[in-house]
Amino acid sequence: MTEDDLRELIGRVRRGSLSRRGFVRRMAAVGLTAPMATQLLAIAGAAPAEAQSVPAYRPTRRGGGALKILYWQASTLLNPHFAVGTTNQDASRVFYEPLAGWAADGTLHPILAAEIPSVERGTLAADGRSVTWKLKRGVKWHDGQDFSADDVVFTWEYARNPAVASTSAGSYRDVNVTKVDDYTVRVEFPRPTPFWADAFVASVGMIIPRHLFKDYAGANSRDAPTNLRPVGTGPYKFVSFAPGDVLRGEANLNYHLPNRPFFDTVEIKGGGDAVSAARAVLQTADYDYAWNLQVEDEILKRLEAAGRGRVNIIAGGAVEFVQLNATDPNREVDGERSHISTEHPAFRDPAVRRAMALLLDRKAIEEFIYGRTGPATGNFLNNPPRFRSPNTKMEFSIEQANKVLDEAGWVRGRDGIREKGGVRLRFVYQTSVNAPRQRTQQIYQQAARRAGIELELKAVTASVFFSSDIANPDTFGKFYADMQMYTTTMPQADPQRFMNQYVSWEVSQKANSWQGRNIVRWRNADYDAAFRAAEAELDPVKRAALFIRMNDLIVGSNHVIPVVQRPTVSGSLNNLRPVLSGWDLTMWLLSDWYRET
Repeated sequence: MTEDDLRELIGRVRRGSLSRRGFVRRMAAVGLTAPMATQLLAIAGAAPAEAQSVPAYRPTRRGGGALKILYWQASTLLNPHFAVGTTNQDASRVFYEPLAGWAADGTLHPILAAEIPSVERGTLAADGRSVTWKLKRGVKWHDGQDFSADDVVFTWEYARNPAVASTSAGSYRDVNVTKVDDYTVRVEFPRPTPFWADAFVASVGMIIPRHLFKDYAGANSRDAPTNLRPVGTGPYKFVSFAPGDVLRGEANLNYHLPNRPFFDTVEIKGGGDAVSAARAVLQTADYDYAWNLQVEDEILKRLEAAGRGRVNIIAGGAVEFVQLNATDPNREVDGERSHISTEHPAFRDPAVRRAMALLLDRKAIEEFIYGRTGPATGNFLNNPPRFRSPNTKMEFSIEQANKVLDEAGWVRGRDGIREKGGVRLRFVYQTSVNAPRQRTQQIYQQAARRAGIELELKAVTASVFFSSDIANPDTFGKFYADMQMYTTTMPQADPQRFMNQYVSWEVSQKANSWQGRNIVRWRNADYDAAFRAAEAELDPVKRAALFIRMNDLIVGSNHVIPVVQRPTVSGSLNNLRPVLSGWDLTMWLLSDWYRET
């Protein structure tokens, strides 16, 4: 399809001779996904990018009793701007809300916004340099104070402040936010910005109350009482929280949507393991919903056969992957291991990294562990499909790995472990406690041993591994190991925030309380340049090519080795109607969950 053809189709949508759905179908025929086609229309001013796939909310009353949810990785804090890991983001989302969220079809759904901005409405600049958000009126904080533009502007100031060291800083530091009136804010960008739906949207967009955080908006931000006792605008009000254990909330009777929430109370129980969580819903029906069922597919099928619940598999962009540390986890500099000034003694050799990629049997991991819940992949960026690279491949070959190491001069010692220049290929390989992950570790360990590489397997309790505890050496953000494996989520139908995990300015380190998103600490000037170019590229085809280039750079470095794609997999009772999206948090629209009777 030529550029002139595209302009003609958009013109037809503007004139009304082609429906929005018709345009999306035409774009699908040339490889453009529905979410990106919708965003393209929004940028071009032909149609607002509003969600089309949010199911109708049917209850006409409240009083639905208790909603019981299991998270086998327990949350440890309730400030969304300090959240490291999905569990803390989801726990915060019970109480706090963004202006908009991402629906299952990758389009936007208004939450605290009165509407989704668009060129057509005059709230999205055609040149991509600003977006104006109109706020919903009549919204109250849980303590009765009015929600207004002041809270939105304050959230921007708070999140971008280096002294606060928020995990969401990357979405706010380069934009300027001004209050137009009490219910309107404008976000201005320093350059044309195709991904305008970042600040104040979805997981990084939760608005916090100015009146409760204004005295804790600097170096003392970690001392705020509301970090553990949230006061939000959400469908449930805070009752109690035991970090690493149970979170409880009660219905917000002054919620800003009618007949919501359906349930009187919500309880989120943390800890345990994924198999027990699956069994508690699918087999015994003790709980209504179980999050992130990273369980062997064969087990899920057996539990589902009991007929009490179902497994929900929702497509998205999450990926399970292995990281090879670019820095030295055993050398301390200024009280910090894995310091950015160091290099990993073995992984600085591309041959070692190449061998590690060749020794990961991804097809076996899919076939014998994940099944329908984890297709093998050679890409870090897998969705939406138009951003998926055709240039990578998955290759498993112990013979080739041995050849690569032989040619690079890594020689087997008496114990069979390879060595070169006093450096031995013996690595600590860590992940969270989880049966599929431990099985993946074992498969990897067996193959590596046959190539003269010894992997010491380490499993860390999930509540520790994914916590934001800056005093704990075993968190994934510190990465005080040679290798580690986990899933990173993509909570928006656009890869911009997802791919900033490898830009040089996002390195996780002591200076930012290990809140930076570049945990592997890999730095590459070409990657940085491609990312900066993509931030300002309004042409969707050129922008997709830039993200494919980024994927190829990080995957080609072999500092990141993708394992399997991770659709959102959960379990729910047959009568529960959760509203789920692979592009946002599990709790993104908790207000609309209900039970059929």
